[in-house]
Amino acid sequence: MTLFNGVLPFYPQSRHAAGFSVPLLVVIIVFLALAASFLLILPGIRGHSRWFWCVRILLSLFIGAEIVAVHFSGDWFTGQVKTSTSYKAFTSAQVSADIGLYVGLSGVNITCFYLAPSHSRVHQLNETIDYNEKFSWRFGDNYAEEYEKALQKGLPNPVLYLAEKFTPVSPCGLHRQYRLAGHYASATLWVAFCFWLLSNVLLSMPAPLYGGFSLLIAGAFVFFSVFAFATISTVPLCPIRLGSEFLSPSYGASFWTTVATGFLCLLLGGMVVCLHYTHPSALRTFLDLSDDLVVQRKSVMPQIYSNPLNLPEKCKPATPDIQLSIRL
Repeated sequence: MTLFNGVLPFYPQSRHAAGFSVPLLVVIIVFLALAASFLLILPGIRGHSRWFWCVRILLSLFIGAEIVAVHFSGDWFTGQVKTSTSYKAFTSAQVSADIGLYVGLSGVNITCFYLAPSHSRVHQLNETIDYNEKFSWRFGDNYAEEYEKALQKGLPNPVLYLAEKFTPVSPCGLHRQYRLAGHYASATLWVAFCFWLLSNVLLSMPAPLYGGFSLLIAGAFVFFSVFAFATISTVPLCPIRLGSEFLSPSYGASFWTTVATGFLCLLLGGMVVCLHYTHPSALRTFLDLSDDLVVQRKSVMPQIYSNPLNLPEKCKPATPDIQLSIRL
């Protein structure tokens, strides 16, 4: 019994390469839902404060989403090459493939697929060449075991060749450096995320100065994560030759997006601190922290009257407001 297109429902199906990281997709959906819910209530805010709230919330959500999303992205250090290379062991078959290397904080992704002139994946050697393999080095995972399983699966030679460069026993020495750099970068990013949450709380209270300081600290920890991952540049990269071409990786989109987020945190935090000392009224207007609440609290406070005759000598006025004289 078969379904459409000759699919056998009770037998193992052919492998398909992963198209997108599921945790990254969940993070994007969560922050997009928060942004959409805010945009729905935005028309209920009156006056110019509507646009102030819009800019403030969207910038804050962008910073938070970027800090969380880069943990699950795999393009901190990337490289891609198109070449003709051997396909599998014990065979002389050659394939024209597009091979990619994508290093993240928690592991490395290696892609290998055939790109036809019409930019579509087609069959070669009686199979669809479309691989996206991940090898993780986070705590609790064993990179060497994952590499051994890849050998048992019989993955293509380009995938195994690149994965072997990051094994603990490789003479290149990349595994320890990339693993430690990813762990330290991830830890400092989570600290930056905590300070981002704290800044949102403080900026919603009558304490904008401390909210600005929290943003500055968040930006500093974002840069600490960038510097931690940049330490991989101190390791001489082994020459990676695939066929007749060399693969030359470089910093990817996640790395430069994190750098931009760090600058954004420092810029916004510095603006909040400067406005607090130079134009506090403008800062209160932008953050919607007007003095109406303070005035209202003062207006509802009970008024206390005291008899000046019962005051201590040091508290009595020098010249009384009303002088009474009694004539008998």
